[in-house]
Amino acid sequence: MRVNWNYIKFLGLLLTVIGLYGFADYRNKAKNVEDISIKFLGDNNLYLTEDAVNKLLIQNYGSVKNRAKEQVVLNTIETIISSNDMVKSAQVYLSVEGELISKIVQRKPIGRVEGVSKFYLDDMGKRMPLSRYHSARVPIITGKITGKSLEDAYVILDYVNKDNFLRKNVIGIHIEDEGKYQLKFRVENFVVNLGGVKNLDEKFKNFMAFYVKATKDKTLENYAVVSLEFDNQVVCTKI
Repeated sequence: MRVNWNYIKFLGLLLTVIGLYGFADYRNKAKNVEDISIKFLGDNNLYLTEDAVNKLLIQNYGSVKNRAKEQVVLNTIETIISSNDMVKSAQVYLSVEGELISKIVQRKPIGRVEGVSKFYLDDMGKRMPLSRYHSARVPIITGKITGKSLEDAYVILDYVNKDNFLRKNVIGIHIEDEGKYQLKFRVENFVVNLGGVKNLDEKFKNFMAFYVKATKDKTLENYAVVSLEFDNQVVCTKI
């Protein structure tokens, strides 16, 4: 019987590789977590701190540093970090060197509600608590706060944030009633009666046409109210 030495060599090499991989994996799992690295992604990194994340982990998971890597449950740690009201998403993994790395995306507020309850409205239209570490410079929402009016306020702010001029100049939304919203501007003395949230594109195009002309004519200061409530019209009330 002829022996296939090439097959035996290949089998021996395969067993050696599997053995080395298993040994390396065993040694890797036996190592301890050497350090913890918390990285905040994006440009919205103001509402949560590294110390706050570390404290959250210690309170809900215990100390991670110097714990064996095989005892660290990454999904559980991700869930704990994501449970913080300031966190939008979290990704946790272990490096080869034994460093526990957590990459966190914080939530982004786009409006601040000033009513019986005070909170932010984030860029997903959800309620977000105020932060003890930073106060966001976002438009203030006042008036009759209801679930529906907040939904509409989010639609307005989402539109405003996509326009460079409006984003820089709109500083407030006052809710007179559901379907009746009033905008306040940073510099101008007048307020803008927006009405409801239908046809926002048309309403703001009409407003910008009015604003450009009134700026050119130097008559902006003559107006107390600018109404966009009527179809394809800008109705102004003088001081």
